[in-house]
Amino acid sequence: MYKNILVPVDGSSHAEKALAVAAELARASGAALHLLTVSESPPDGIGILIGGVNVDVSDAELKKLTEKLDAEARKRIEKARGAVNLEGIDISEEVCSGLPAELIASKAASLRTDAIVMGSRGVGGVRGMMFGSVSRNVSHTAACSVITVT
Repeated sequence: MYKNILVPVDGSSHAEKALAVAAELARASGAALHLLTVSESPPDGIGILIGGVNVDVSDAELKKLTEKLDAEARKRIEKARGAVNLEGIDISEEVCSGLPAELIASKAASLRTDAIVMGSRGVGGVRGMMFGSVSRNVSHTAACSVITVT
């Protein structure tokens, strides 16, 4: 049935539910789970975010912000792993940086996953309302099956 399942996690309860479903599928089919979280890259014009004025940010400050975002992303994976019994399942995990929907679809292709199991709603907020949810975008671009969990 399944050999490789990609599970994007974003810290939301829907992502944890999706991981629980993916764990059941993995146990039933002997599949490996690949946990992925995306640490969004700091945007250009980051000064707008930190002070309301577009100011240049030093490479050191940008590096520090990127490291903080990556650390928060790793915590999301740890939180998801702690919420679901994953005993006996082959698991890998990865933190990537960039645009979530694009990276999820790209990672699924490079890992040759049979399915992506993800929450139907994440922590997207206003951005999701304006540009569409990550799960919707992934379901339209991924080459494999996409299972969304509510």
